[in-house]
Amino acid sequence: MTDDRTPVDGPDGVDRPGDDSADAEAARRPRSTDPLELGFTPRKPVPWLAPLLLISTGLRTLLAMLFGAYLDKRELQNAFGDGIFRQVGPDGGLWLDYVADLGDGFNATYSVAYLLAQPELEVDGHRLPRARTLVMGGDQVYPSASYAAYEDRCKGPYQAALPVTPPERPTLFAVPGNHDWYDGLTAFLRLFVRSRDRHFGGWGTGQSRSYFAVELPADWWLLGLDDQSGSYLDDPQLTYFDVVARKLGPQSQVIIAVPAPTWVKAVDHPTAYDSIDYFVRTIVSPTGARVRLLVSGDLHHYARYAGPDRQLITCGSGGAYLYPTHHLPERIEVPPRDTLARRASRTRAYDLVARYPDRARSRRYGWEVFRRLPRRNPGFCTLLGTLHTLLMLSMAGVAANRAGGTEQRLFSVPLVAMLVVTMLGAAVFAKPPSAGGKRHVRHWLLGVGHGLAHVALAAAGTWAWLSLPFYHWSWPLPAAAAAVVYGPVIGFLAAELAAAYLLIAGAFGVNLNELFAGQGIEDSKAFLRMRIDPDGTLTIYPISVDRVARDWRINPDTSPTASWLAPKTPLTPHLAEPPITLRP
Repeated sequence: MTDDRTPVDGPDGVDRPGDDSADAEAARRPRSTDPLELGFTPRKPVPWLAPLLLISTGLRTLLAMLFGAYLDKRELQNAFGDGIFRQVGPDGGLWLDYVADLGDGFNATYSVAYLLAQPELEVDGHRLPRARTLVMGGDQVYPSASYAAYEDRCKGPYQAALPVTPPERPTLFAVPGNHDWYDGLTAFLRLFVRSRDRHFGGWGTGQSRSYFAVELPADWWLLGLDDQSGSYLDDPQLTYFDVVARKLGPQSQVIIAVPAPTWVKAVDHPTAYDSIDYFVRTIVSPTGARVRLLVSGDLHHYARYAGPDRQLITCGSGGAYLYPTHHLPERIEVPPRDTLARRASRTRAYDLVARYPDRARSRRYGWEVFRRLPRRNPGFCTLLGTLHTLLMLSMAGVAANRAGGTEQRLFSVPLVAMLVVTMLGAAVFAKPPSAGGKRHVRHWLLGVGHGLAHVALAAAGTWAWLSLPFYHWSWPLPAAAAAVVYGPVIGFLAAELAAAYLLIAGAFGVNLNELFAGQGIEDSKAFLRMRIDPDGTLTIYPISVDRVARDWRINPDTSPTASWLAPKTPLTPHLAEPPITLRP
């Protein structure tokens, strides 16, 4: 039997994991949950509506869009090696895990990592041993890639979950998502591809590029693609998979791991699926091999579309905030009609057959925005309070100088400026659920309506302020009272108004991401555990956990491979739907 981490073709000269050096360091177990003992700092969930974070993430996204082609490190990876790897278990079959969108808050990320690392899980009567292969499906860190962020939000929690390589020597393969690309893939390549010790906790890193091909038992193949945040597949990558395709034949069955579920995003952005379609049509199909499963993260939930030829699974529930499921289309056409891919490929219909959380729970989560948004995003409330205070002072200045003249004009200028900023900001905030989606009339109507609602709130706040004694005090006492009293109150009210807007807009499919990102929901997490039998039968177990752990203790089990931390309240995983069986 070929070793787990030995390339079938093109060895790259790097020693495969299983070395003693990293394991010896990891064998030192922490005595407390202090970051100095753990070797990393457990992080809170990312506050996605924090003003500085919104600005920095927006700038990184813009830079990635404008200069991504100039920072594309995929063209340089030809020098890294072209290994095709083989994974097989001792019985001729294989257990395979898939997790995506994981590097966010510690509680959610570590809860999933803890379950992945256990020697065995018993889930709804099924005994599922730890997988020999782990695939990370993209966005291994949030909000943006850096080595420090990877250490605290991704590698650290996985190191704590499986500190030492167990006897079966599991291997890790990773697909980069858009957040991994925000630094031009620098930290990702350092951690998963060119790492000196080739370890990621107890998992050995097995790939030689940001994409990979793995030969699995019974002529199954796992192909991981890197499309650089939805742009295109580069020539070295296509050349690599051309070589892989020579090993495929009519008896081969293929799993393709991609960074985003473009089959769903194509509903709003029709060309989103073109890269995957091109890959399947030009690389895989000519060999006669069948693509049985497309799997991705990026949308932070579990959803499965079933069609006549393959399964399309989204499972981006490894740790990031929950994304809603109640607005998913019940049927999609892949490739979409009236696109270049459609003219080259036959369109097939796929039906939504399972989702987690279910539609009712997803809707209930949406209604919790009034409670969660202010608590998760205090900086957002502060920003709104500041803007509303400035708007109130401008309105109050105009109202107090009705006679006209220079003083009124001086107050009118900032008032007009603040009104323009309010209206434009609200209009731009209303956007489609996916990047590249088109704006429709509903986006503008909802955005303008949201802006007018904030203007009305400012007018009401101005009326209340003018009727209070603060306004008539000697300067600068009114400004101090506005900052200390008015700002926090109006900031909370404005945040609740924004929450109401998000809930209403979400009903029309607008700002769905912001509705849930602003809440930072840690619960309802999921990952896939798959089994390939020696006869070629693939069984998929979608494992979910309704509530992640919040409190941790040092694990009393001190064996080398035992997780450092254990939940004080046991996690209770269950299946998001019955096992899915794909037969040869």
